[in-house]
Amino acid sequence: MIHGLHHSAYRCRDSERTRAFYEDFLGLPLAGALRIETTKTGRRTDVLHTFFRLGDGSFLAFFEAPDMPFEFRAQHDFDLHIALRVNDAALGAMILLAQEAGIEVRGIADHGFIRSIYLRDPNGYVVELTAPVAGAGAAAMDAGQARAELARWNQRRQASRHAGRTASMAT
Repeated sequence: MIHGLHHSAYRCRDSERTRAFYEDFLGLPLAGALRIETTKTGRRTDVLHTFFRLGDGSFLAFFEAPDMPFEFRAQHDFDLHIALRVNDAALGAMILLAQEAGIEVRGIADHGFIRSIYLRDPNGYVVELTAPVAGAGAAAMDAGQARAELARWNQRRQASRHAGRTASMAT
């Protein structure tokens, strides 16, 4: 039933600053902007929903909603990040562009099947630019290996929980 990702949406502080990062810096064209003044439930609002087109036809989207409080904070990579595929040559070029633009950049991190750099957008979200390593993708994304690793993880978690319950009962 599911054919692919149409868009993934996030809140933004300022639509223009977000546009400048995603369109001017990353090169993702602004493809649409939708002003929402009334929700489907009839509530009055004033929201701008913007869409940036990726090369595969999907979109990154953002909502600027000044009348709806939202806690923006710098995200940890493990909490939330947006990973965008690039070619390997782009990694080095983007490091230089980020440094010239005064944007914090980390990497290149070699994960075996991908190489990545990490940036922060104006909203505090981590943006990972990732280049697949030739010939390594199939091995890294093997469903059988993934299920086995998940099973090992769950087994360790259950053992840890059991040990914690046993220790708390002993005290």
